[in-house]
Amino acid sequence: MASDSSHPSEKDAGKRFPEEPSVQHRPVSVGGTTDDDADERLANMGYKNEFKREFASLSTFSFAMAIMGLISSVITTFNTPWVSGGGPSVIWTWFMGSIMNMTLGVAIGELVSAYPSAGGLYTVSGLVVPKRWAPMVAYGVGWANGLGQIAGICGTAYGLASMIMSWAYVISNGSYVATTGEIVGVFCAIMVIAGILNSFPTSWLARFTASYVFVNIITTIVVAILVLARTPRDEFLSGEAAFGTIVNNSGWSDSLAFLIGLQMVQFVMTDYDATAHISEEVHKAAIAAPVAIVQAVFATGLLGFFLNICLVFASGDIGVDLTVWPGELAVAQILLNRGGKVAFLVVWPFACCVAFFVVVTATQANARSFYALARDRAIPVFFAKVNKKTRITLNAVWLVVILNIVLVMLAFASYYAVAAVFALAALGMDLSYWVPILCRQIFSEHPDVQFHQNRGPFYLGNGLFGKVINWIAIFWTLFEVTILAIPTFTPVTAITMNWASVVFFGVMILSYIWYALYAHKHYRGPGGYAHEHNAHSVVVQEVLAKESH
Repeated sequence: MASDSSHPSEKDAGKRFPEEPSVQHRPVSVGGTTDDDADERLANMGYKNEFKREFASLSTFSFAMAIMGLISSVITTFNTPWVSGGGPSVIWTWFMGSIMNMTLGVAIGELVSAYPSAGGLYTVSGLVVPKRWAPMVAYGVGWANGLGQIAGICGTAYGLASMIMSWAYVISNGSYVATTGEIVGVFCAIMVIAGILNSFPTSWLARFTASYVFVNIITTIVVAILVLARTPRDEFLSGEAAFGTIVNNSGWSDSLAFLIGLQMVQFVMTDYDATAHISEEVHKAAIAAPVAIVQAVFATGLLGFFLNICLVFASGDIGVDLTVWPGELAVAQILLNRGGKVAFLVVWPFACCVAFFVVVTATQANARSFYALARDRAIPVFFAKVNKKTRITLNAVWLVVILNIVLVMLAFASYYAVAAVFALAALGMDLSYWVPILCRQIFSEHPDVQFHQNRGPFYLGNGLFGKVINWIAIFWTLFEVTILAIPTFTPVTAITMNWASVVFFGVMILSYIWYALYAHKHYRGPGGYAHEHNAHSVVVQEVLAKESH
């Protein structure tokens, strides 16, 4: 399939367009009830939609649920709270995180409703600050969000590879134990398949996605009921042990060991803005995207609380030695102990499917994110090309695949390096959300922002309710990313060190050095701020269309 070559070149675009006014704050319909409204909002940001709007309400909600992948994400991250703090850390950090993340989801929904574009919070960050700061702020948020998304996909795909190997371990009665190299090999196959699926037209992706939510919810409920129903009464954990007795294996204080368990809920309930990244493919995006985000956060939080309580009460005496668990996964051991070999072999593949859905949807969202960065020239415009036949950003899709294969090589370092990838995902994405939410509060009435005038149909208002929601989200994010940066165990050595914060801030420092030395010469920020230099912007395309007649 040939790539679209109809876009003007960067060189030609730069020659033809003098500097003009940037983002124009024209009043836009607040209703958001038609695709024309969504396209009008996109044009007001300086873009022209190059995708087909194929995602309806069900497929959009299913996408938002799939990106969190409740059952599979819990399976792959349950080890951290279980080993560090025991049952109370599993249950109560999930409860606390779910409530606080609801404020984050609602705050993000408000921003996505006002600015529904493939750039998600990257684009928003450049539109909720004064014009002179837009390029620098958006550039940093774009890198943070992109890094977090790559780490999230990598963590999920590696978890899926481990899940597949745990199935092989059980079916072989423990005689087959996968090596790190074999897990990485399966990881690479998963990413290539995800890349192939994301090369199909948007209409196909929408039909695939619509079914994900049913597999996700049903598998979660089946696992929860199965482990409860098959646990003998005398083997249930007591209420005190499950809810109140911290079993500290981390080496930190009990309170810190407890809080380290936040890594699970923060990894599961992140990438909220993934739905925003496909908003240029969603019908009535200004209302459908934020509603799907909030619904998915609520449903994931509620079902996850129920699932974790069931897993903790049914855990019995599985211990904390991950080397004896199938695939080094505590949930796999719980399910095997309670359901038996046959039930495990039947149910586990469905959980693997959920994990695969996460990889596929996250790859789609990440590719759209890179597309948005490329059309603004934050990265090479080669990744902004859209295939004529499929209307898919093929170059960006395979960029995601390649970057993940490179990142997974950390697995050869140690188990702790893999665990750091999970923390890096939440750290990068959550900080990329924190910046635009904070800027929306500070610069809401600034002449360059005028958020009230550009508000979407999902609007919290400027009253007390909206401010409380946003400020809780702001302070919660600062708190939880601090926890995520702490090593899981002590004493801290080169092997047990949580390198997530080091990698994150190292990448951010290097990105800004590159911005100061070179990128600032051609990157002008998102949307209309860059249209005189941007061959993909609506302004450039309209002028070229007139010249061609």
